[in-house]
This record gives sequence, structure tokens and C-alpha cells, in this order.
Amino acid sequence: MEFDPSLLSPLAAELLQAAGYPSRRMPLVISDCTAPAVRTRLKQLTAGQIFPNAANPEAALSGLYMYISCFEEAHTIAQDIRSADGSYWHALLHRQEPDATNASYWFNRTGEHPLFPALATEAASLGYAPTPKWAPTKFIAYCELAPKNGTLPLALEVQHAEWQLLFQHCARPQE
Repeated sequence: MEFDPSLLSPLAAELLQAAGYPSRRMPLVISDCTAPAVRTRLKQLTAGQIFPNAANPEAALSGLYMYISCFEEAHTIAQDIRSADGSYWHALLHRQEPDATNASYWFNRTGEHPLFPALATEAASLGYAPTPKWAPTKFIAYCELAPKNGTLPLALEVQHAEWQLLFQHCARPQE
């Protein structure tokens, strides 16, 4: 599943492309910023400028920072968003930290996110289907074991699908 960045603002599409989207996969464990030039541009812009009319521009900005492995910036934004979307981004960041306990805490704050059914379907199409519905805490455990048990490629693809679904949910202009 790849979403079409052209559905976003031209600026958002340009920034995603400069960050390596769609081919770049985020690591399971956060690393150094992968796109310093994009980071510099993001610091000069507001969420509203990048994601005009978006459902949740601040959450989308957190997701974009996460995509380029800028943990501090993504975390600072996500922790101030008082919604299920903010808690979801916060949980993803702590899963990448990796801090399974903190990630689980934020997934509990997220609750049953409306993306979970689509994510369960997408994950199953990729070959990951531990339960009939999406279970974020099970995926935390899966990610922790993936580098050791040979499932890293699948974990990266499922994580990418999860990021895309949440990013699109937050960044796409409202109709």
C-alpha cells in the first residue's frame, strides 16, 4: 500500500520526496536524522504551511519528523497533541526508541484507533497476522524480536504501512 503524496499540498509532497518517500523504510530503532536538509526546511515552516486544511497538521508534522528519524522534534510535537492521533505518534516513537513499556502506555492512551482495521488488513496482506484485529502491543514485541529471528524485512514493511496509514490520516486535506 502506497498512498499518493500528490493528494497532499505540493510542499508536503516535495518534502516527502526529498526525505526518500516512498522507497525509504524507517529503521525499527531510531537512528540519526536521515535528511538534514529536510529537517532544516521543516524548522522554517509551520505545520499549517506544510499541511493546509489537513485533519491534524501538527500530528502530520510529527510523522514527517519521525519519517526522517528526527526523534526529538517528532517527540516534542507528539507529546503536546491531546488526541488519539497524538498518542499514536507518541507510541510509535517510543516503540522505535525502543521503550516497550512507554510505547504500550501510549497505545493504551490511543485506544481503538480508527486505523486499526485497515492496518490489520494491510499487515495480513504483507504476511503479518498474529490476531484477527490489530494488536499494537503484540507488534511491539514482534519488532523487538525481528532483528534476532529473521523477520526484520516484514517488520519494516508493516511499520511502513502503519506510518503511511497514520500519516495519510493526519496529513490529507479534509474534504
